[in-house]
Amino acid sequence: MKPGRWACSRLVALVLLCAALGPAPAAAVAIDPAQAQVAVGSDALPPADADPRWRATKLPDNLRAGVAWYRVEFERTASVNDRIWMLYLPYMYGGGRIWLNGEPVATVLEGNAERRVRWERPLLLPLPPSALREGRNVLHLRPVAADLPSGNGLARVVVGTQDALQPQFERRLFFVRTVPLVTVVAGCVVGVLFVFIWLRRRQEVLYGLFGLAVLLWALRTTTFIFDIMPAAVWPLWRMLYHATTGGFVVVMTLFALAIAGWYRRGIAIGLFAYWLLGPLVFVLGGTHAEELVGRWWAAGLIPIGISMIGITTVAAWRQRSAGTVAIALAVALAVAAGVHDYLVAWTSPLITALLPNWSAHRFFLLHHAANLLLLVMGTLLTVRFVRSLEHVEDMNRTLEARVAAREAEIAANYQRIAALQREQATTDERQRIMQELHDGLGSQLFTSLLRAERGALDAAATIEMLQHAIDEMRVPIEALASDESDFRTAFGNFRFRWDQRLRDAGLTPQWQVELPDAVLAVSPHDALQLLRIAQEALTNVLKHARATQVQVSLRQVADRLELRVQDDGLGSAAQPSGAGRGQANMRARAAKLGAQLDWVHLAQGTRVTLLLPLAAGAAAASPEVAVAAPSAAAAVSAARA
Repeated sequence: MKPGRWACSRLVALVLLCAALGPAPAAAVAIDPAQAQVAVGSDALPPADADPRWRATKLPDNLRAGVAWYRVEFERTASVNDRIWMLYLPYMYGGGRIWLNGEPVATVLEGNAERRVRWERPLLLPLPPSALREGRNVLHLRPVAADLPSGNGLARVVVGTQDALQPQFERRLFFVRTVPLVTVVAGCVVGVLFVFIWLRRRQEVLYGLFGLAVLLWALRTTTFIFDIMPAAVWPLWRMLYHATTGGFVVVMTLFALAIAGWYRRGIAIGLFAYWLLGPLVFVLGGTHAEELVGRWWAAGLIPIGISMIGITTVAAWRQRSAGTVAIALAVALAVAAGVHDYLVAWTSPLITALLPNWSAHRFFLLHHAANLLLLVMGTLLTVRFVRSLEHVEDMNRTLEARVAAREAEIAANYQRIAALQREQATTDERQRIMQELHDGLGSQLFTSLLRAERGALDAAATIEMLQHAIDEMRVPIEALASDESDFRTAFGNFRFRWDQRLRDAGLTPQWQVELPDAVLAVSPHDALQLLRIAQEALTNVLKHARATQVQVSLRQVADRLELRVQDDGLGSAAQPSGAGRGQANMRARAAKLGAQLDWVHLAQGTRVTLLLPLAAGAAAASPEVAVAAPSAAAAVSAARA
């Protein structure tokens, strides 16, 4: 063996030997007197031992006859004289005074006309060594009534060393103070969360009922948190306690009915009516109705709880799922705990006979069993919520796959449609050009050919005919050949040709163009129709007006394009022969543009005005030219929507 290990083993052996030879620790001592003496009276000091009012009683004692002093005796052995002795009281609801061997040792805050106290928490009070005696010791305790119909009295007191009583005190403090505090905080958070879910999804009734039940139970549990209350608020505080207790039972019953599929409006109205009966009686009777509400109205909640057991049991038997079985067991446990607490609160002889020690310390179980029930229900609803999310995620994944396949199909269809649109646009444009040539240049050449065959064309007429044919050919070329979609360029070419032609005919033309610097986007088809109308108007001036001047203006007014042709010719004095066909053509072209055409014969001259809404002009264009086909991305976005 190595030297280090040998030294360690010697040290351990030495410690064990010292422990074996040293004095044994003193055993913990806890004395739980079952007998006491009570003297009824409002004495400020403990009555003398010889006072005839003293009579024997058992602990715990429930006294309804006002204030009383209790005398409890215990023996302190010499073997534990050096230990710290303490007094443990499971409860002292109304506060009071504590004396040891004729000396005051502690005062617990008492209720009075200005305040009400109800000490739910346990008390662990040190006993001063100077007042303790070896052998017989006498405790005098004067508990004060806690303004409850169960009356006044003394709990089962325990006297002993600190190491014996401290665990009991901390254990009861944990269940009576810490657990309710956690219940209140967690209940408010969880209740608000589930009510919020229900408000967002009203069809989820179970979430709303559960959230309301949790909030009611959290409010009811505050009775274990606040020990001191102003006297003016005390009746309202007690009414809130009874209202939340009854409300919790009623809402939980509705929850059970909803799970079993037996929820009926009439049943809900009846349960709510009984729920409101207790607070209403309390409001009408005040604190004097405490016993009527707490004993008899609360007793009516027991059959409702028992019916809840039957409902959840039947639901568990029919559905046979782990969730419904867990709820049925938790409901049965909670109802049993509620019946137990009712018997303990009213000091029932039955509970005292069956569980004397348990009843002596007034252990209440409902707030623990209800927490378990709410935990089970909350867990099941949470699992249901998670499963719903998983189901939605599965559906989303399936939908994403279907959408991806649909996107590929739409993209392929779009490509086919785009190719067809391009082919259709080319075909339509070819047809339009052919129609323009046929209706314009072709018709004029054919007419001129017939006249030439008859010998009706001289040199001047031939020149005029050819000039007009050239104009007919140039207009569509200038309007349709531009790639910039800038109407100013096409109109500039038109102006250049017609300015010289008008001057050659002896007219003085005046051109006025007021267009913005930005590109004026007019579709080629619309530009062709506009130039055709302008050409027809100027042709009428040349042929029929006998004018000396002509004014041509083109400007943008707000969101409209205005084209105006006005001459100083015959006007209304003489209507031009054959002008009706020209007007009909111009009006037909204006209708294609969705524009307004006004033809006014003045006293001297004629004014032709065309108003083209730019938006309407764009919309009036042919589908293959003016309305752009949707992009593939736009088509996919539409499919996603």
